[in-house]
Amino acid sequence: MEETSIKRELQSILGADLLDKIIKESEVVSFPAKTEILRETQHVKVLPIVLEGLVKVYSRYAERELLLYYLEPAQSCIMTFYAALNNTPSKVFATTEEDSRILLLPVKHLPQWLKEFPRLNHLFYDQFNLRYTELLDTIGQLLLDKMDKRIYDHLQKKNELLNGRAIKMSHNQIANELGTAREVVSRILKKLEKEGKIILNDKGIKILSRW
Repeated sequence: MEETSIKRELQSILGADLLDKIIKESEVVSFPAKTEILRETQHVKVLPIVLEGLVKVYSRYAERELLLYYLEPAQSCIMTFYAALNNTPSKVFATTEEDSRILLLPVKHLPQWLKEFPRLNHLFYDQFNLRYTELLDTIGQLLLDKMDKRIYDHLQKKNELLNGRAIKMSHNQIANELGTAREVVSRILKKLEKEGKIILNDKGIKILSRW
């Protein structure tokens, strides 16, 4: 990838003063959709910043996946950042949801870069604040919303991440990400379709209207 192209994408994220070091020491890698780029118990060697695409970060409990958050362009993984700084194994998995280009920063440079370039600190402070806010929203949904509203909101968020494209997720995958049963998801999706809120077909799930 040309250096000028990398500079255009990272200028607004990291600032010009760090770009030369990033270009010299880091790597931009393209990953196909559904590629596992991090697994639980793996020691973190590189820190990802998504340039294009979408990455799902999740945990596994009793053979079930639990969605933690998605990484969009210009975002990084705060859980990976913590593991890298403390030299501890990863507690999460990360998989590309669609074809993605990711900047991989070698973690061996992080301690020095964080001291030299305050803007890099702000990137991860912002990520921590974002994930904390999402956690509070999730707790509020668990306390106040019924499962049909939670499923619809989950699909609406995925629809926004995919820029309105059909959502290609199995009922089982939705159930895993929301911590419920596949049968519950199937029943509620049919209900939402009858209410005219979504369309279910071979192309995936299409959002028709807001709640």
